[in-house]
Amino acid sequence: MRWITVNIRTFLLALVLATAVWISAVTAADPDEVRAYPNPIPLEIIGQDPSLVITSNIPSQIEVTLRAPRSVWEQLTAQEEAVRALLDLSGLSAGDHTLNIQIQVATRPTQIVLANPTSVTVTLEVLDTRTLIIDTSLQGQPAVGYQAGDMTLDSLSVIASGPKSLVKEAARARILVSVDGARENIDQAVPVQILDAKNNILRGLTVNPESVRVNIPVSQQGGFRDLAVKVAVHGQVASGYRLESISVFPPVVTVFASDPALVNSLPGVVDTAPFDLQDANEDVSTRLALILPNGVSVVGVQTVQVQAGVEPIQSSLTLSGQTVNVIGLPSELIVKVSPQTVDVILSGPLPVLDALTPQDVRVIADVSGLNAGTHQLEPTVEILAANIKVESILPSTVEVILDAPAAPTPRP
Repeated sequence: MRWITVNIRTFLLALVLATAVWISAVTAADPDEVRAYPNPIPLEIIGQDPSLVITSNIPSQIEVTLRAPRSVWEQLTAQEEAVRALLDLSGLSAGDHTLNIQIQVATRPTQIVLANPTSVTVTLEVLDTRTLIIDTSLQGQPAVGYQAGDMTLDSLSVIASGPKSLVKEAARARILVSVDGARENIDQAVPVQILDAKNNILRGLTVNPESVRVNIPVSQQGGFRDLAVKVAVHGQVASGYRLESISVFPPVVTVFASDPALVNSLPGVVDTAPFDLQDANEDVSTRLALILPNGVSVVGVQTVQVQAGVEPIQSSLTLSGQTVNVIGLPSELIVKVSPQTVDVILSGPLPVLDALTPQDVRVIADVSGLNAGTHQLEPTVEILAANIKVESILPSTVEVILDAPAAPTPRP
């Protein structure tokens, strides 16, 4: 026993040294690392009294920096919600409260080095509700010759809920319905707006229902009728061109007659004056009158805008036996090209291709910077005409041999 008492200090020192060696070995094998947690950490609110609402701004996420061994970091990044941030509102009443954010880490050992933020100020208010009758407001006018009937709603009132101070400001509910240019019945869901006494829109309230369904019958008045516009085309575009499109604006016009029977007897379309496209080789745009019987007139502008898209027909052309021209040849070398001619396939507008001559196309082999020897080159094509595209060159490569000229044979 005396021996143990005498050597107790030695035992304790040995234990401390052994523990230090063990910690050093473990740390060397699995070192601690300080990192910011990479995944988003949403701030979760718990314990809130259902009769209270939060009216202050609270961060939706927080940032956390942790110290943990490398092996623990691998587990933290692999798990979902390995780190949670909680804001506990249990037992709190209405008013302002400054609370610390509780951080929970699922994997140990870890140490929280830094959190941002560490606390937040929460303002709680009593939840209140109010029932409001919906006011309706029509905007715009139906199309000429049309009239709107009585509006019907699937709900005549809404319930606004939220902080008591904000609900207190709610004076009325309103929907805005546009009938501008309407030619047919309106049946749509319209969002409800909550307004204060000064007709300012209140934000931050929950509205139930958020929207109401609106139905407004729209009918045409007697003597008015909508007719589709039909373009009367005259002539053919120029040879080598095609008519790509014809558009008319407005595509539908409203006509009127004092005798409704006269309007009702019309076909569903109205013709324009002749639209002349004879020998046209470009886009045509003009205004044309409408052909209507006596006693029937167009409501509004008396003419329509007609546009025609005229495009050249796309085609292709093969030029055979085009000579390969060599450029960039050094003065001290001579050149031999094989083959000396190639076929060139071109595409583009037919009128341009018809006017194209072999002299307008030049095939080039550029030997700039090449040394003596045999080379395989891809020739290029220069075209003097616009909008022409080279589709292919046959063959696509030529053999170019560069050599020094032969020395002259001496004569006796």
